[in-house]
Amino acid sequence: MSLRKQTPSDFLKQIIGRPVVVKLNSGVDYRGVLACLDGYMNIAIEQTEEYVNGQLKNKYGDAFLRGNNVKSLAHSLSPEQAETSKSTTVFPEGFKRIRT
Repeated sequence: MSLRKQTPSDFLKQIIGRPVVVKLNSGVDYRGVLACLDGYMNIAIEQTEEYVNGQLKNKYGDAFLRGNNVKSLAHSLSPEQAETSKSTTVFPEGFKRIRT
């Protein structure tokens, strides 16, 4: 059995049309269904919920998030999946995960 290393591009293609969590530099989180994104990490999401400090603040049909405000993009898992798996996060180019 061979394992193929997944690239960020592969990951992004796989999560289009799936639930995601987008964290902004401001600390605000947006959760919804990923509609599309571009090379600048501009993100369009549907069925959008806005969370501030973990509290639901607003619901939007569609939202456009400018890429330079995006801190991270993670595939959102159901509570059952979250217990057995870790969420995968993609950082914009130039960002690296720091393990402590």
